[in-house]
Amino acid sequence: MNFPSASHSAPHWRGFTPMADFDELVVREGQGCWLTTTDGHRLLDGISSLWCNVHGHRHPKIDAAVIEQLGRVAHVTTLGMSGETTEILAQRLAQITPGDLAHTFFSSDGSSAVEAALKMAFQYWRQCSEPQPEKTQYLALGSAYHGDTTGAVSLGGIKYFHQLFAPILFSPLRGPVPCTYRLPAEVSSESACDFYTQQFDAILRQHHSTIAAVVMEPLVQGAAGMITHPVGLLANIRRLCDQYNVLMIVDEVATGFGRTGKLFACEHENVTPDILCVGKGLTGGYLPMAATIARPHVFDAFLAPATESRQFYHGHTFGGNPLAAAAAIASIDLIEETDLISTVDRKAKHLRDRLSVLGVHPNVGDIRGRGLMVGIEIVADKTTKATFDSADQVGRKICQAAVQRGVWIRPLSDVIVAMPPLVATDDELDILADAIIDSIRCSLPVTKTAPEALQCSSPSR
Repeated sequence: MNFPSASHSAPHWRGFTPMADFDELVVREGQGCWLTTTDGHRLLDGISSLWCNVHGHRHPKIDAAVIEQLGRVAHVTTLGMSGETTEILAQRLAQITPGDLAHTFFSSDGSSAVEAALKMAFQYWRQCSEPQPEKTQYLALGSAYHGDTTGAVSLGGIKYFHQLFAPILFSPLRGPVPCTYRLPAEVSSESACDFYTQQFDAILRQHHSTIAAVVMEPLVQGAAGMITHPVGLLANIRRLCDQYNVLMIVDEVATGFGRTGKLFACEHENVTPDILCVGKGLTGGYLPMAATIARPHVFDAFLAPATESRQFYHGHTFGGNPLAAAAAIASIDLIEETDLISTVDRKAKHLRDRLSVLGVHPNVGDIRGRGLMVGIEIVADKTTKATFDSADQVGRKICQAAVQRGVWIRPLSDVIVAMPPLVATDDELDILADAIIDSIRCSLPVTKTAPEALQCSSPSR
């Protein structure tokens, strides 16, 4: 496949894309796990159209639900009123989310869901039964990523995404990066959970009187490079939040709706956050929708007669859009009817087993993740875990090679991401694995005398 360069006069300004230097791909249609470009090439959607597609493209049940809703009403506001389909979805979310999460505030994307959560927690501490208006800070993880709106960017700890905007951001308290790959020399994998728990404990012990909430992704920090947390850390942070009277906001925009092998990643450790943020897979990847879901004690702080002005001071035009709600209900129905989540662990094992051959490659430092969210970290030196110079664009070159082999993936710096739709078949997972394996071999060739498992083969097209 030939990649035409983007024009400096390109009418479509793409996000996180160097507009003077990128490979032009335009999709005409999709079916199942496959995309077809305008020049007729078929590509396996190896990142679920940015981690959101659950059931594949053009699923007949979700298509039909959106068409049926379009025959009734396309949009009504949720400011002072609502649509019937949106009300049904809010009830369904109360039923399927962990614990007593029961009150849903809708928005259009994950960043907005996190932004709403920050404001919700801030306002809560001014209106709860025992107000503590001094709670104005947030504790975020190292290398955090929670979106691109101003509040969400403020939580972020990834230099390339966030340092440019520092003058207009607030500064959170910053916790450690609880990574199981790059552990301090004195910390073993067995002691990692206790080590990081003690660090969070120290911060909360010192600052709890001014902290409104801890904000974190559970189990896996996606955009940070598929950083995988020690088992048990999520539950320990929940315990610390209770101990120090701090709200817990969990961002499941990427991990929710089956991606980790449970409907919500929190369920792996029996955790119910005070506020849960979801998006991406909420509508099966069909339409923009996100949700900020609160427990009753949070919601109750906003209940009062209109004259007291305690309502939540936040709201968007398209929050709770009925077309998106219809897609979300159909997606949830499909998850339940097909028992889709029960297949994720087996598929994840199949994909990891296929990728395990990369373990002997001198530039593959780690293969990690949970469920069907996998990150393969490429390093310059396997022993020291030293990274390549960013100017080498190693991750980008590997993903370009994968496109030549019929698979669309996108890197996080030099971490290669594999996040196929949850409905991907074993054959499709094999295609994904083969493309990644061969693209790494060919982009980072080793000596011709190396084992066959490390040798490059030419793309099929």
